[in-house]
Amino acid sequence: MNVPTRGHTDESRSAKGSRPHHPAKAFRNYLIGGLLVWIPIMITVWVVRFLSRILDNSLVLLPPPWRPEAVFGTYVPGLGIVLSLLLLFLTGVLVKNLFGGRIVAGLESLVQRVPVIGPVYAGAKTFSETVLTDKGTSFKQVLIVEFPRKGAWSVGFLTAENLEEVRARTGEDMISVFVPTTPNPTTGFIIVVNRSEVVFLDMSVEEAFKMILTLGVVAPKWKKRPADGRLAPPQTGP
Repeated sequence: MNVPTRGHTDESRSAKGSRPHHPAKAFRNYLIGGLLVWIPIMITVWVVRFLSRILDNSLVLLPPPWRPEAVFGTYVPGLGIVLSLLLLFLTGVLVKNLFGGRIVAGLESLVQRVPVIGPVYAGAKTFSETVLTDKGTSFKQVLIVEFPRKGAWSVGFLTAENLEEVRARTGEDMISVFVPTTPNPTTGFIIVVNRSEVVFLDMSVEEAFKMILTLGVVAPKWKKRPADGRLAPPQTGP
């Protein structure tokens, strides 16, 4: 009776370990590897093309004889983007100038007096100033709130704290929270809750949006975690 030596045993194990994968499994792994490369590229291209189409619409501000179709005889991609950036830059220079700021303020006052259009413009201006500047705390703080049911936590953003009528009628410290949907954070829900029912996070707004856009796959690290901070023990699957 032949007893396999240790050398033979190691060779047999190495042979088993180097056994080629099943073709279907290998195909699946290669397919997933390709998707991991192309999905971010395609999403980035889609977003860039979407923004480009919006910015290219600025060409309608030009008189018809000055448009690329009339000057060059064909549509020039990207020219609207250049025009939009130039328009934004010149508008910023004009607004920062004292005389130009007065002109813009006068035009805004006239627009806000127009029925229907005035309230829409005023709301859009207030939203833009809140999001794009350091005025106020709207969209500056990330939090989690139990929504849409007790025990289910959703990522949200603090949008307003000065809810005077709501606080007076409820007798509670109520705040307004925007809970975005995923993967499209431009839509969501506005909920008014007691401040004690939310948990403010150290997570930045950029990290929160990245988490929302990736369906929660990209979870940011807790950079300000205290040295003795303890996390809840992970639950094992069923």
